[in-house]
Amino acid sequence: MSFPIERPRRLRRGDTMRRLVRETTLTANDLVQPLFVVPGKGVRTEISSLKGQFHLSVDEAVKQARRVFEAGVPAIILFGIPEYKDSTGSSAWDSEGEVQRATRAIKRELPDLLVITDVCLCEYTSHGHCGVIKNQDVDNDPTLTLLGKVAVSHAEAGVDIVAPSDMMDGRVAAIRSALDVAGFTQTAILSYAVKYASAYYGPFRDAVGSAPGFGDRHGYQMDPANALEAIREAELDLAEGADMIMVKPGVAYLDVLTRIKEEFGRVTAAYQVSGEYAMIEAAAEKGWIDRKRIILETLIAFKRAGADFILTYHATEVAEWLNER
Repeated sequence: MSFPIERPRRLRRGDTMRRLVRETTLTANDLVQPLFVVPGKGVRTEISSLKGQFHLSVDEAVKQARRVFEAGVPAIILFGIPEYKDSTGSSAWDSEGEVQRATRAIKRELPDLLVITDVCLCEYTSHGHCGVIKNQDVDNDPTLTLLGKVAVSHAEAGVDIVAPSDMMDGRVAAIRSALDVAGFTQTAILSYAVKYASAYYGPFRDAVGSAPGFGDRHGYQMDPANALEAIREAELDLAEGADMIMVKPGVAYLDVLTRIKEEFGRVTAAYQVSGEYAMIEAAAEKGWIDRKRIILETLIAFKRAGADFILTYHATEVAEWLNER
């Protein structure tokens, strides 16, 4: 019997001791801040379903990006809300689109801040789906050509990393080929390799106006019941040229995150999505939880489960907390 020789509480005595023996640490370098870019100038409008997050015009996005950079967060991911939508989402590859203009402006002001861009069509299509529609379904292969055009337009604007989130089969290979042919061999791909058809996306779809006009996305996003399929999806994307892979959503899929990291040992991200963020904010506003402790505990859980970095709407605020500490 090991007691009283072994007393694990000895290593829990005081904050300094706990920090000395801590297995998992969280730093600003582990975080990525999402930003929503909209048309106009001088626009900074709070998103009703994402308290504390804003629709930002390009000039305001630059200001917000500076705060991100000064907090020590190494990267942002940009989502665009376009001036116009059509059946193919053509504004997604418009060189004067919101994401393209914001990328140029941010890289001009903050060249050392990494800019990631979401490559998808749902924010840009009039029907809200992630590709070309044929017979009331997303037609996979014609969509790949359009995704390649989007990725190249982002690379031309100066983006560091493109992040395809559409879940079309073969899209990583199509994007890698399009980038390479256009001369952007150094532009990295962060693939949303494991993206589930989740109920956690509601506030995001409200923020970008991307709710499907008909049907749903179960035909191309993953079934939440499947874990082995996640390994296959990640394997395919890595074989097609993905430099990094992502699991989305976060908290409900920590088991999947761990399996993916252990299986492949590649750079793996987790996305703490809008619904997760909104639930924390709503519960905190009611006084039911300790907001700061819950946020930090959740982000540590992602790191402990295997995430190399985390996309989270709390990124900048958390980095500022960590700097103070």
